[in-house]
Amino acid sequence: MSIRNKPRDAAVFGIDIGKTVFHVVGLDAEHSPIQKATFRRETVLQFFERASPVLVGMEACPGSQWLARKLQAMGHTVRIVPAQFVKPFVKSNKNDIIDAEAIAEAVTRPTMRFVEIRTPEQIDLQALHRVRDRMIAHRTRLISQMRAFCLEYGIAIHQGAGKFKADMPRVLADEGNELSPAMRHLLNEVFGELGDLEQRIAAMNREIEAIAARSDTARRLMTVPGVGPLASTALLASAGNGRQFRKARDLAAWLGLVPREYSTGGKTRLLGISKRGNKYLRRMIIHGARSCVTHLDRSRDRLGPWLDGLESRMHKNKVTVALAAKIARILWVVLTKPGASYERRDPAFG
Repeated sequence: MSIRNKPRDAAVFGIDIGKTVFHVVGLDAEHSPIQKATFRRETVLQFFERASPVLVGMEACPGSQWLARKLQAMGHTVRIVPAQFVKPFVKSNKNDIIDAEAIAEAVTRPTMRFVEIRTPEQIDLQALHRVRDRMIAHRTRLISQMRAFCLEYGIAIHQGAGKFKADMPRVLADEGNELSPAMRHLLNEVFGELGDLEQRIAAMNREIEAIAARSDTARRLMTVPGVGPLASTALLASAGNGRQFRKARDLAAWLGLVPREYSTGGKTRLLGISKRGNKYLRRMIIHGARSCVTHLDRSRDRLGPWLDGLESRMHKNKVTVALAAKIARILWVVLTKPGASYERRDPAFG
């Protein structure tokens, strides 16, 4: 390591992460740049091993979690900033050193929001959910493609994966329909691919359910209406222990389940939900809320009278999203309080 790349007494370092090249900028206590350096992947850790414990910032991107854990183990304080919050600090032109300097400035702001540093177990669990989500999307594409092929021969199949899987064998076995031999053979091949995919999805579901069964926190989260193994483990993978949120509403806002605000001149204007954050987890919680709106026993659950009051004055879709936001708040309480779980006590005795 050259003399120029020796660690200096900086108050904060900003790192612009690349696949093989890392750009580092150090700022002093007055936030003036005092060091700019470029490292290969194998030397960046050596640089920070020689540096005194200091605040280190980086953008949220693939590889940031790994580097953050490495730097934390060396005694540094690490902050990961969402990329959209760094952009306002980029001045004029853009290059990797300017980006690193902007990151160093961004992490010093007292109101900045940071990404939680996840454990390897959280990353493994999140990867499992993302692979499953990709498989579900691929299954939908296969079904839509086969349904479209059948329509070209005047054969309409019911919508929905369950009905499609029940109808497709009958269509393929019916020699009296207008399917050509080539198309019948192709549909058999694609339907076989769908069957293999269904087996992989089922195996992944069982793996997620086993993880949820072994986790005390996941079991407590599943006491909340509309929350099952998928939603509970997805929340643990994304939010960890939830203590990065100061209050329950912060978790709901992080999931994009609160109104988006556009106010000016003293006039408050609330729009639809912001849809920020983890869309996969938000979708899980909204689907769970939709199930509750339809199937929850309102005479025995404390949420029953509240749901009845909402339905009397607003559309069912708004009721569903409002319930999803309330579920998110309840999840924060269960997540952050040891031993807490949801109690579905009768409203008459609540």
